[in-house]
Amino acid sequence: MKKTVLDGRDSVEILLEADGDIPAGHKIARRDIKKGEYVYKYGEIIGIAKCDIEAGEWVHTHNLGSALDEEREYTYDYKEYELPKADERTFLGYLRPDGRVGIRNDIYIIPTVGCVNGVCKNIEDAVKAIAPAWVDHVVTLSHQFGCSQLGDDGENIAKLLCAAAMNPNAAFVLIVGLGCENNTLDGMRERLSAMGKRDVAYLKAQDFSDEVEEGVRLISDFFKRTGELSRESVSVSKLVFGLKCGGSDGFSGLTANPTVGAVSDKLIAAGGSAVLTEVPEMFGAEQILMNRCKSPEVFEAYKKMIVDFKNHYKEQGFPVYENPSPGNKEGGITTLEEKSLGCIKKGGKAPVTDVIAYAERVRNTGLTALSAPGNDLIAASALAAAGCQIVLFTTGRGTPFSTFVPTVKISTNAPLANKKSGWIDFDASGMDADGLFDFCLEICSGNKKCKSEQRYEIAFFKKGVTL
Repeated sequence: MKKTVLDGRDSVEILLEADGDIPAGHKIARRDIKKGEYVYKYGEIIGIAKCDIEAGEWVHTHNLGSALDEEREYTYDYKEYELPKADERTFLGYLRPDGRVGIRNDIYIIPTVGCVNGVCKNIEDAVKAIAPAWVDHVVTLSHQFGCSQLGDDGENIAKLLCAAAMNPNAAFVLIVGLGCENNTLDGMRERLSAMGKRDVAYLKAQDFSDEVEEGVRLISDFFKRTGELSRESVSVSKLVFGLKCGGSDGFSGLTANPTVGAVSDKLIAAGGSAVLTEVPEMFGAEQILMNRCKSPEVFEAYKKMIVDFKNHYKEQGFPVYENPSPGNKEGGITTLEEKSLGCIKKGGKAPVTDVIAYAERVRNTGLTALSAPGNDLIAASALAAAGCQIVLFTTGRGTPFSTFVPTVKISTNAPLANKKSGWIDFDASGMDADGLFDFCLEICSGNKKCKSEQRYEIAFFKKGVTL
């Protein structure tokens, strides 16, 4: 079989004889590569040849290894890229008392502890039958934690739940506690009060003979008050897009991720915000983002985030390159560097303006780097807790999940979009950034819903001991 490869550097067509069948999305060597030589993709190093590789040969785990240096030193050499012209677009959103804007009129039921998950679900089921049309979702953010977690885990769980309650998509929030947990209802009340959260009610299940009846009463009052809220035309500068990829394949860094990056740049050029996370999936590409940090202070914060994450791996006895996943490899991704170089394309070319810790909320416009792992549910939950009203989720393999804000599934290839039409919202194989931006604004205005929007979930980044 003949393959025609266009060399972007000298615009010369190279005819290659493929050595056997090579799966879609996988790599083929354009020239002979000697054992020990660097292998390049995206114009960057993605690994070292384990053996001699002939032109036309399949390049994957059998002949390509990571070149990642766990002890590398980082430098700062700021590079600024041109962003697109500012897009003076608007969308229809819900203005909140703190000045932020929601894209949904949701009611969150948040358990302080996993012991009351069932109570919360019973309240949810009871009120859904009487929910008015102007409420988009009544949803329980079930989880298994809130008691017996020691040290930072207990603090992070409380912080993440409160940050979730602060998401502008939540018109109202009901916090349900048991009464004897470590993550106390009073503690949640104190945190949310300090954060300026209004329109929240608290229910301690042990205090009522019928806690479900009390929960229904509290939410019924919320229903009356949500009827006073309506969508208004507001600038896209009020939007915060979360950027995430999962179940990646060899096309992720070529189609969907660059398309999302272009959308991110369009939003930021208009004064909006985007958030990039998945720190372990920056390893091998972190220097590129460091050189886009807006100031030396942001660079130092970004460097600390990377080093801290690497040290966490080492403290647990694991190499930092324990990646990609089996699904990634089956899709054509070989090394962590290759995955990372594709992953960061979701961040476009905008400067990194801020770095925030896990469970912290977005403070600045522009591109924010958020400290969280690569796990799909954990990272997407951290994005929503950071204040993202919507998450743009690229995938080459497909996934049905949603975090607790609308999660747009963006396919890297057309066969996936056709096969999993019940999961995929937008096919980015055509790299239509303008079309994707328009599509996202339709979702933000409430004219469209994501296909996974009835499956809201939350997940935590747990690092320590549980009693």
